[in-house]
Amino acid sequence: MKPIIRIAAALALTLGLTVSALAQGASISGEVKKIDEGAGKITLKHGPAKSLGMDEPMTMVYRVKDPAMLKQVKVGDKVTFEAEEAPSGYTVTKMQKAK
Repeated sequence: MKPIIRIAAALALTLGLTVSALAQGASISGEVKKIDEGAGKITLKHGPAKSLGMDEPMTMVYRVKDPAMLKQVKVGDKVTFEAEEAPSGYTVTKMQKAK
């Protein structure tokens, strides 16, 4: 019975580390260039966004999942964010000021 417990513990640890690595890889560093609260959009200049299939730095307009995110930042702020591709375009799902 003990080998089964060891195997299960090793598997759980491996899966936990894999999920953690994927979550960290999804974070994108950028700078706020423009905020359009009325349209619920933000323009971000950012480096490569591997999670979105973007290998080159660029400046893009994103929709925001929660318009309250736009009130937490201002033009010029450095941020880290996560985004996803949706039928209506790319959407920022999480964002915080960079430390």
